[in-house]
Amino acid sequence: MNKFKLKDQLIYYFKEDIGDLDLTTDSIFKNEEGTVVLTAKSNGYFCGEQIIKTGYQLLDKEAVVQMNVTDGDAIQKGQRLASINGNINTLLHGERVILNMVQRLSGITTKTKKAVQLLNDPKINISDTRKTTPGLRMFEKYAVRVGGGTNHRFRLDDAVLIKDNHIAFCGSITEAVKRVRSEIGHMVKVEVEVENEQQLKEAIAANVDVIMLDNMEIDELRRLLEIIPSEIIVELSGGISISDLPKYRSLKVDVISLGCLTHQIESLDLSMNTFSN
Repeated sequence: MNKFKLKDQLIYYFKEDIGDLDLTTDSIFKNEEGTVVLTAKSNGYFCGEQIIKTGYQLLDKEAVVQMNVTDGDAIQKGQRLASINGNINTLLHGERVILNMVQRLSGITTKTKKAVQLLNDPKINISDTRKTTPGLRMFEKYAVRVGGGTNHRFRLDDAVLIKDNHIAFCGSITEAVKRVRSEIGHMVKVEVEVENEQQLKEAIAANVDVIMLDNMEIDELRRLLEIIPSEIIVELSGGISISDLPKYRSLKVDVISLGCLTHQIESLDLSMNTFSN
């Protein structure tokens, strides 16, 4: 995770939540010390170490953060994950933003870990998509990696993916690939989404680098995989639930991308309890 972008994002989130001051906390406390303890209220996998450390250091350089876990660790209900000692105002100013972030990212990491474990095939990568929360993409994609998944493109400018709308507007896969190839350099791979055998054969003839087989039943997948040359990277996407992943085990595919990793998330239940010194 880029440390400069991390700081910039956290500063923005703190400004959004705190405003000019915390009317409640700043009216009650002036210069008192205290401790908050982050505790797991459910089982799962942790993600958010740098958010806790960086977040509280941004608010108060004197804050002392002690981590009992690191990103990717399995955690159990009741486990103390971290403690932060410092000015009570600082602790309470940062509590909600940091807790929200760590809960969400831990939920994504936990879900990704479950997907990887259910698939149980090291030859196939579990990947995310661009179905992320605006403003949180860097964090959510990081949480996927912590859970053992991989990242698809981060933005529209870092990879070519010709989808159904591009094909419809352009008229054909062949024409879309031709136009793309005339604009990009040799270092950029071209991926095409296909929905049937005819489109698959057209994409192969167009010499694309990656083929995404979209929303296909398992029997059709097995049949179509047999005609894809070995040098083409194969991705599966669309209509795949985490519970269905075992049936894709051992297929001749390289990537299964799951939008649900980041857009159908249940945050992991954590809490911050405060203690006065």
